[in-house]
Amino acid sequence: MTAIGDSAVGAVDRPDNTAMKALAASTIGYAMDGFDLLILGFMLRAISADLSLTPAQAGSLITWTLIGAVVGGILFGILADYYGRVRVLTWTILLFAVFTGLCAFAQGYWDLLVYRTIAGLGLGGEFGIGMALVAETWPAKLRARACSYVALGWQAGVLLAALTVPLMLPSIGWRGVFIVGLIPGLVAFAVRWYVGEPKMFTEHVEKARRSMPVGLLVKDAATTKVSIGMFILCAVQNFGYYGLMIWLPSYLSTKFGFGLTQSALWTAVTVLGMAFGIFAFGHFADRVGRRPALLTFQAGAFIMVLLYSQLTDATALLVGGAIMGMFVNGMLGGYGALLSELYPTEARATAENVLFNLGRGVGGFGPFVVGALAATYSFTAAIALLATIYLIDIVATLFLIPERKGQPLT
Repeated sequence: MTAIGDSAVGAVDRPDNTAMKALAASTIGYAMDGFDLLILGFMLRAISADLSLTPAQAGSLITWTLIGAVVGGILFGILADYYGRVRVLTWTILLFAVFTGLCAFAQGYWDLLVYRTIAGLGLGGEFGIGMALVAETWPAKLRARACSYVALGWQAGVLLAALTVPLMLPSIGWRGVFIVGLIPGLVAFAVRWYVGEPKMFTEHVEKARRSMPVGLLVKDAATTKVSIGMFILCAVQNFGYYGLMIWLPSYLSTKFGFGLTQSALWTAVTVLGMAFGIFAFGHFADRVGRRPALLTFQAGAFIMVLLYSQLTDATALLVGGAIMGMFVNGMLGGYGALLSELYPTEARATAENVLFNLGRGVGGFGPFVVGALAATYSFTAAIALLATIYLIDIVATLFLIPERKGQPLT
C-alpha cells in the first residue's frame, strides 16, 4: 500500500494539488505555534506589570504552555491515528486559537495559567499531525524536503512575532495581541473545508481503530530499538535548541558585554542560520539518505557548539552563530520524514507526536541544566559541555536508526 504521494505523483516526482494543500495547512498551523509561543515571551513584562505577577509566576506561564504541549502532542497524535489527520489538526488549531484569544480576558494569574495550559494542548498536537499529513501525500523522493518546509513554519512564526509584536504592543496592548491570536481559528476552517484526508489514511482507518497505536511503537524488539533511538534524537534536538536559545542572549551579555540590541541581532542571525539548516537538511536527506544527513549535521553541531564556546571576536560570533544554528536546529527538518517512514500508517501520527513531544519534555530541562552549569562553572564551560549531547546523538543514529530513504510508506 502506498501513499498518494508515492503512487499518484511519484511517477513524475511532482506533488499534486492535494499534496500542496496538505503542505500549506501543516506549515501555517506550525507557524502559528511558533508565533503564539514567542508573543508570550515578548509580553511577559507587560502582563506581569498589569496583573502584578511575580517573576516565578510569569516564568510558569511558559513552563505550563510547554507542559500542555507535551500532553497535547501525545493525546492528539493518538487521536489523529483513530479519527484522521485533517479532522484532528483542525481541532488542535481551534483549541489553541480560542484559548489564546481567551488570554486577552484574563483577570489574574490563575485563569491566565489555565488558558495558557489549554492553549498548549493544541499547540503540541500540530507538529506530528502535520508531518504525517505531508508525508502521506508527497512523493517519496521529495518527502524529506516537504517535511522540512513544515518545520520551517515554526521559524516563520517566530520571525513574524519578532517583527510584529513590538509594533502592536504599544498600540493595542497585550490583550489586543492575544486577540490577534484568534486568527489561526480562520485557518482551521480553511483546513477543514479545503484539505481532504490522505487516501493512505482512509485505506487504513479501520485497521487503525482496531489497533493500539502506542503499543505499535514497542510491538517487538526491532521496533522498540528504533523508538528508543528516535526518542534520543528528539530529546537531544529539543535539549540543544532550548538550552542554547534561552541562554544565548545572557551568554553574549555576560561574557562579551553585548547590549540588548546587539544580543538580539546576534541571536536573530543564529535563528536565520537555523532556518537555513532546516531547509538544507531536507534537500540533503533526499539526496544522500537520512542517516548520512543526520550524522553530518550531528558532527557539525558538536564541532560548532564547541567552537562557538571558544570564540571571542564579535564578527566571529556573528558568523559562528549562524553556522552553529544551521547544524544544531537543521536536523529538525528531517524528523518528520524519518518518523513517517519508520512506522505504519495506523501509528504514524502517534509516533510523530509521542516521540517528539517526549523529547520536548526532556528538552525543557535544557535551560535549567545550562543555567546550573553556568552558575557552578561558567557560561563558556556550560556551552562547551552542551556540545557533548551530540555525541550521544551520533551513537544513537549509528546503532539504532535504520535507513528508509525513498521507500514507500506502509
